[in-house]
Amino acid sequence: MPEITISIARNIKKYRLKAGLSQDKLSKLAGVTLYTITKIESGATLDPRVETVKRISDALRCTIDELLK
Repeated sequence: MPEITISIARNIKKYRLKAGLSQDKLSKLAGVTLYTITKIESGATLDPRVETVKRISDALRCTIDELLK
């Protein structure tokens, strides 16, 4: 699995848990499906769309850069 995928997956989960959000709640806040969130967090989605990552970062109140670290 590419390092960037591992970083995004790990960081989305980290920021989601820090915010006290379930995957379902994050999906609703970001306007993406629960399936999308679970696939990204599990690393099954190797190359999430920039628009999707932007929506998730906005919902988590962090930057895309923070999710890519």
